[in-house]
Amino acid sequence: MQVKRFEWKGDDPTPLARELRRLQPPPGEVAEAVAEIVEAVKGRGDAALLEIAQRFGEAPVHGLRVPHEQLSQAGATVNTDALATAVRNVREVAEREVAADRESETELPEGQVVRLRSVPVAAAGIYAPGGTASYPSSVIMGCVPAKVAGVARVALATPPDENGEVDDLVLAAAEMSGADEVYAIGGAQAVAALAIGTETIEPVDVIAGPGNRFVQEAKRQLYGEVGVDGIAGPSELMAIVGDSANPEWVALDICAQAEHSSEGLLVVVAVESATLDRIEDGARALAAERGILTDPTVSLIEVPDTAAGITLAQALAPEHLEILTEDAEVLARAVTTAGCVFTGDRGATAFGDYAAGSNHVLPTGGAGRFQGPLGPGVFRRRIATVKITQEAARELAPTVATLARAEGFPVHAESAEVRGRSGGEAEERPV
Repeated sequence: MQVKRFEWKGDDPTPLARELRRLQPPPGEVAEAVAEIVEAVKGRGDAALLEIAQRFGEAPVHGLRVPHEQLSQAGATVNTDALATAVRNVREVAEREVAADRESETELPEGQVVRLRSVPVAAAGIYAPGGTASYPSSVIMGCVPAKVAGVARVALATPPDENGEVDDLVLAAAEMSGADEVYAIGGAQAVAALAIGTETIEPVDVIAGPGNRFVQEAKRQLYGEVGVDGIAGPSELMAIVGDSANPEWVALDICAQAEHSSEGLLVVVAVESATLDRIEDGARALAAERGILTDPTVSLIEVPDTAAGITLAQALAPEHLEILTEDAEVLARAVTTAGCVFTGDRGATAFGDYAAGSNHVLPTGGAGRFQGPLGPGVFRRRIATVKITQEAARELAPTVATLARAEGFPVHAESAEVRGRSGGEAEERPV
């Protein structure tokens, strides 16, 4: 574990935020390799998927699509109590979000009516990492919001293990979360298949879910052909620690994030340097004791007050923000850029990763400035319906004509003007 110490006076946070971001190792360049995979899937479909899977030791033993009976039987082989709790909580939060996304209708002064409504996409693809480990939590976080959004077809892609099998816990999570199809395929090739389609896999409208840099680069390259939830990077945690916080608990949170990879952003902010010392000692000891193999960089920052920590968090826009202070609820109201905020000394990020009800697919790399957690909204789109009455056409036509001609589009102007005339009579034109 590498530790960087900073003392920040609470002035402009932008330079420090940039320096903290630069401490993260740059991601490996994979654009060319991903482009080759995408082209292979475009050209050869299922054959390319199976060939690439074989190359990476992830060839599915039962074929690309997991049989439905295997899904329904998986729950009998594992304890599904924890899955049920997580599914219930994520679903309830998602249902509240959809309920708040109501239809609106506005009648404007000229007489036209504009109606906005939210409708689900027809098909969604969810990616859940796998292979060397299984992540049923990512299945839940992707599939549940999609089904709550009203998506008729939810296709899950997840790589099988070295034996070509998808873990039963993952299959049980898929069944309980409402996945309609499960494909034992991973990596950039899975994203390409979901976006483009193959002989076995029908294309989807939106792809969501976490994954390594190959998966994220494939989403980047295929955006436009398909919608995506965002481009995710390594996991991030920033903790603002008050005098009442337990340093040992904060050390646990740091090491928990380090379990993901050595590339994540880990930042701890406190007013007292002695607090940072105890957290550093605890994290080093815990990492050695638990045999955490990653070598993360942890930034420990002394600030004049906890409000300064919020200012820095706003500039950094971390994926996870823990506010471990007595006035956490008050401080949290000022946060607008973090992916997910956890308040109070018991607000460990781990709860959100699994079962609190919030979604663990969150913006990273500062994307919290313009993007939020994965939710039903990712799988729904707004559609507008505009009703133009004769009165509205008459009132609006001069405005439309003026603007259209200013932009060099005279036929746009005529299209509006003809409808604004009494009775809508068209002028006779010479042949």
